[in-house]
Amino acid sequence: MEKDKGSNGDWHRELVENLARDALVERRRARRWGIFFKLLTFAYLIGVLVVLLPNDWSEKGMGVKPHTALVELEGMIAPGQKASADNVVTGLRDAFEDKNTKAVILRINSPGGSPVQSDYMHSEIKRLREKYPDIPLYAVVSDMCASGGYYVASAADKIYVNESSVIGSIGVLMNGFGFVDAMNELGIERRLMTAGEHKGILDPFSPVSEFDREHADKLLKKIHKHFIAAVKEGRGDRLKGDEETLFSGLFWTGDQGIELGLADEVGSAGYVAREVAGAEDIVDFTAKEDALTRLADRFGAAFANAFTRSSGMQGGVQFR
Repeated sequence: MEKDKGSNGDWHRELVENLARDALVERRRARRWGIFFKLLTFAYLIGVLVVLLPNDWSEKGMGVKPHTALVELEGMIAPGQKASADNVVTGLRDAFEDKNTKAVILRINSPGGSPVQSDYMHSEIKRLREKYPDIPLYAVVSDMCASGGYYVASAADKIYVNESSVIGSIGVLMNGFGFVDAMNELGIERRLMTAGEHKGILDPFSPVSEFDREHADKLLKKIHKHFIAAVKEGRGDRLKGDEETLFSGLFWTGDQGIELGLADEVGSAGYVAREVAGAEDIVDFTAKEDALTRLADRFGAAFANAFTRSSGMQGGVQFR
């Protein structure tokens, strides 16, 4: 009997020890999983934070001493693009409003684009220069500053170029294609129905009437005059040479542009910051969209383009 009792005690003790050991293992496992999920949540929050923060937040935050602000105008000037007025104007405002900005460089590499977007930027540069008279704005041309790009640049205090930059193209265009003869050859009938006598003006599948030509010509000349007036206001007496040549839509190299008064000197962004502005440190204030905004904008742009193609509304006036 004593022996049986001892065996029973050992059995109970072993059972308790096993249960305690299993509970301890389970608690350790739960702790590990808890740590894993906490780390996973932390990594997720960090990822969301990185996506939502602007790409240039750290660089701007470091601008705590006198610096030269940089804003990029790159690519085709058009709404919804990198070189849209919204993006460029946002960067310029941030640059001028920073208390440590000593000068602003607008670095341009653009073939031109929308007259409206170009005018928005031109007007905002004039406003900011008046509001902050002690902060000069310099346009620095890299590869190209043509048409709408030059429209924007003409509002700057000075324009710097590379000898091999392309500058000028002060003109306006409206382009498209005509398929009338091809349709006749193929025996295709164009069925265009409109409400409004001239709603189908410049339709690529219909002959161009004299009225169409005259109306488009008046429109282009009016926009061209506005372009010329802006350039004359910005460049003033610095312009040289024959106006018919300057405003003909021709373009020139950077050194030729200096001779014609379209630009002032040869110089890069680094040179201007160091030698002209006297603040060698450059802080980039170019507006950069976060990933979620870019995704939404691209979806919206794709939808708009699809609608434009399906409705036949294509083309437009451009500074190019």
